Amino acid sequence: MQSVDERTLIDLEFPVIKEILLNYCIGQSSKERIIQLVPKSHFPTIEKELHKLNELVSIRRNGETFPALDFQELITEIKMLPIKNAVLQLEGYLKICTASELVNAILVFFDKKSQQYPLLFELLNEVYFETGIIDAVNKVFDRKGAVRDDASKKLMEIRQRIKTLRNQINRNFDRELRRLSKENLLGETREAFLHERRVLTVVSTHKRKIPGMVLGSSKTGSLTFIEPQVNILLNNELELELDDERKEIYRILQQLTSDISVFLPLIKAYQRILVEFDYINAKSKLALDMNGVLPGISKETKIELIDAYHPILWKANKEIGKTTFPQHITMDASSRMLVISGPNAGGKSITLKTIGLLQIMLQSGLLVPLNGNSTMCFFQDIHSDIGDNQSIENELSTYSYRLKRMKFFLEIANKRSLLLLDEFGTGSDPELGGALAEVFFEELYKKKCYCVITTHYSNIKIKAAELPNAVNGCMLFNSETLAPLYRLSIGQPGSSFTFEVAQINGIAMDIINKAKSKLDNKKLRIDQLLSDLQKEKNHFEKLNKAHREAQEWAEAKYQEYLDRKEKLDAKLKQMNDAADRDGKYVNLGKRLSAYIDKYQTNSRKKGINDVLFEEIRKYIAIEKSRIVNKDKEAVLKAKAQTPPKKINKKKIESEKETYKQHLIKVGSSVKLIATRQVGSVESIVNNQVTVLFGFLRMKVEIEKLMWLEDKKK
Repeated sequence: MQSVDERTLIDLEFPVIKEILLNYCIGQSSKERIIQLVPKSHFPTIEKELHKLNELVSIRRNGETFPALDFQELITEIKMLPIKNAVLQLEGYLKICTASELVNAILVFFDKKSQQYPLLFELLNEVYFETGIIDAVNKVFDRKGAVRDDASKKLMEIRQRIKTLRNQINRNFDRELRRLSKENLLGETREAFLHERRVLTVVSTHKRKIPGMVLGSSKTGSLTFIEPQVNILLNNELELELDDERKEIYRILQQLTSDISVFLPLIKAYQRILVEFDYINAKSKLALDMNGVLPGISKETKIELIDAYHPILWKANKEIGKTTFPQHITMDASSRMLVISGPNAGGKSITLKTIGLLQIMLQSGLLVPLNGNSTMCFFQDIHSDIGDNQSIENELSTYSYRLKRMKFFLEIANKRSLLLLDEFGTGSDPELGGALAEVFFEELYKKKCYCVITTHYSNIKIKAAELPNAVNGCMLFNSETLAPLYRLSIGQPGSSFTFEVAQINGIAMDIINKAKSKLDNKKLRIDQLLSDLQKEKNHFEKLNKAHREAQEWAEAKYQEYLDRKEKLDAKLKQMNDAADRDGKYVNLGKRLSAYIDKYQTNSRKKGINDVLFEEIRKYIAIEKSRIVNKDKEAVLKAKAQTPPKKINKKKIESEKETYKQHLIKVGSSVKLIATRQVGSVESIVNNQVTVLFGFLRMKVEIEKLMWLEDKKK
């Protein structure tokens, strides 16, 4: 039994998807495959096709330079090649050459990407990189598709003779043309081509004056076309050479066909592979056009469609600049019977068709337009009952058709079936039809199948609320304007808003009240309750939305506060550092000012400022020592926080050699490695060196110094 019947494919508009796919195909073979495309029920095959398609879509989306699939099919050539002494058409050789170049380019592309795209690479198992076909064709044909002069030695000789003959014919003709033009024997056009020969256009009254062969005349007879006598033998010789050329070209092409026929198995593989890539490429273009993705495939029977679009509606709305609203739909073992209710024109049928069409596309090996985090599964059977399908041929009414359809569903339904029932139970007396629909609903429930049902019947909504594995859903509406929001809400049935819609459309209140008085009070209360519930739900959704927006605003402001606080803290630290630095400089300035005040300039007494200089030197030494100790503390602290490194003795020896520390002695000029200060060695005791850096005298380990030079005596 077919997993999806023709009626379901038409109901869900799958032929429209196939029509789009056909426009993306290059060859007729892939078009035939698209025409025959139907959903499959063999799950491993579907999954492999989907992953294969997803690899090509990934190549396209990643912007990789995949070879352009520009080719022509080789069906005729494959039939001709095995025939002995056959000669292909010129186009056939070029088609085979193009196919060989394209397959070689595809092989090169996958050479280093076989692990990244294993399923596409698997398609190339039958082919290999081969230049023999291309070389053979290029040896015979030039870039313009003409047979080359050097395709054979004989052809080159023939063409050289043809060229010589044509040059001689043209020279003779031009000479005769100039002579006869002076004698005014020619017509206005002077010359023409007739039977592929260059002829003189002679005024008929002068035709006997010109030696040559008459090849024809004008319609009026006023002009006669004459081949000059001097060219008759040459043109005959040219015809013979041209015939020899045709025979030699035929022989060359016959040999070329024989040479290429050796590669017949490879050429057959070219045909299969290029058709397969054309077929997959058409599906990849559809996926890119509709933002199709591969959802997660569940082994269990469950569906979670996140931001799912009806592809045909999305494409149509996109062309006119209209917004399409995505749906979020979940079905699993605990909610396998989904009953969607609500007013007309609210999107119930579109939601049902979205589920059905996406499922059919997926099982036909196509990617679907939804969020990549969605989950889908495979069904053994997918069937629908949508719209008015009365049959004039079989004299079936809509309701009769639906009853026959329901009988079919009850026969085939199982836990791997997906049924899509639009306006469930309509077409007959509401009370009787509703009762029968309820029984059908219970029977389908027992079959453990998955159903999406749209209905206005209250008893179906109640039954869905009572059964543990069924769930109600409603299409949301604006509670004030009753404008559809095109969003499915799971968990409660929807009101039909019959009287509210009538009131908005201008029906008088007294008529509406009369209609209400004719209803069963219980039914009226249920409908009113549903209406009130939906209004309250819409109200709470508005509050919830406002709360989320307020929370998002508060979080944004809090983050803004943290960012601003971080910047202010950094600025405050910068200001404090600047204040400390300025304070230090102020203190240094005060100290310097005090030294300046103590410095005596008037007295000529020798050494009067020596005490002051000594005090200054001590102060500088103390300050320098404090700075050095502070730096040491920082270094020790950093070392304490980092793991100890292994001592590299070779490196130490190398550094000693580089810094030439063994040359350091009293009087040497040295440099402090850390600070690059230059000083003079005053004394060396063991490993301690006393160095005078300007006015500052310091004791330094010899390892911290670099030898520069010895002072000249």
